[in-house]
Amino acid sequence: RKQPIGDIDIATPDPPERVIQLLQDAGLKAIPTGIAHGTVTAIAEGRHFEITTLRRDVETDGRHAKVAFTDDWEADAARRDFTINTLSCTPDGDIHDPFGGLEDLAHGIVRFVGNAEQRIDEDLLRILRFFRFYAACGRPPPNSDAVAACRAAAPRILELSAERLRDELLRILMAPNPADTMVLMRGERILDHLLPETGDVGRLRLLSWLETSAIKMESVAADGLRRLAALIDTDIAGAGAVAARLRLSNAETARLQAMAVPTATIDPEGGKTAARHVLQRLGAAAVGDLALLTWAGELAIDPRQPMERKQAWQNLLAMAAEWTPMELPVGGEDIVALGIPPGPRVGKLLGAVEAWWVEGDYQADRDTCLKTLETMARKAP
Repeated sequence: RKQPIGDIDIATPDPPERVIQLLQDAGLKAIPTGIAHGTVTAIAEGRHFEITTLRRDVETDGRHAKVAFTDDWEADAARRDFTINTLSCTPDGDIHDPFGGLEDLAHGIVRFVGNAEQRIDEDLLRILRFFRFYAACGRPPPNSDAVAACRAAAPRILELSAERLRDELLRILMAPNPADTMVLMRGERILDHLLPETGDVGRLRLLSWLETSAIKMESVAADGLRRLAALIDTDIAGAGAVAARLRLSNAETARLQAMAVPTATIDPEGGKTAARHVLQRLGAAAVGDLALLTWAGELAIDPRQPMERKQAWQNLLAMAAEWTPMELPVGGEDIVALGIPPGPRVGKLLGAVEAWWVEGDYQADRDTCLKTLETMARKAP
């Protein structure tokens, strides 16, 4: 597919200590990032390369594995999850394919190495990894043995750490067309355990299309958290439960809740004044989220929108992209300068002049605001 290469992983039969010595002898920096599991990070010309010693599993418990080092390339490949992940090549470009991964890749087949149930029992995260790789490079129908094994092990999925669940779920949602994979995951009862708040996937499907195909704006890009919000159908507490289950940060939790239960109605045809008010109150990022989610929701109900409506949505997104928050031209120090001592009255006057400034569509400059402030101060008891 001519996809860009994000990273290059290197394997070797040499033990980690030997790898470190070879790197240092070559004048390269070596970092023992995961030496217990045989991984050393080499830094060359500013780039990081993970070098891992060939391994075989000694003991697994569904979350972690104890490994032993080996010089057997096929034994190392046999411990991997999918046939397409057992491929390797030499520096000269010769491909080693011990389990038919090339043919599976060519046909869009995501298949476990050996026994699917055993592979999942070794690491439960492979349930979600199966759906991630299927979303990225699979073709229907999915491998029946793999799907059956994932369905059988799904009740154990919450044994995994929240961080691993979050990272893998967001990777699935970042696939080009995640809606079909979510339909599959719901049908196989995976989401019953992982994300019972899942609603209709129509909004997710249309949101993904808007983000990646329909809108050609630099400010609009695929966003995993926004796609998660499009997928769930719940209240503010439910969104908080999702955030806790996935151990989202405080900022991510607040954003998810704001998208799941909006505090403002986004109307692209409400005029520039209304748009300015909602942008000033919520901020450009939040308005962009809600605009895309609301637009996707409309399209999920009726994809045949008038051109004027589509243009209005794009205009609102463009306005959000260029938005700079406006600041009230006066502050508490201006009120104190009028002879009013610090205290509750300063706050009340500042709130009153700000409400007047907002009602006037933020047009009043500092001089006008100061005059209004003086008038209010004289009238106020």
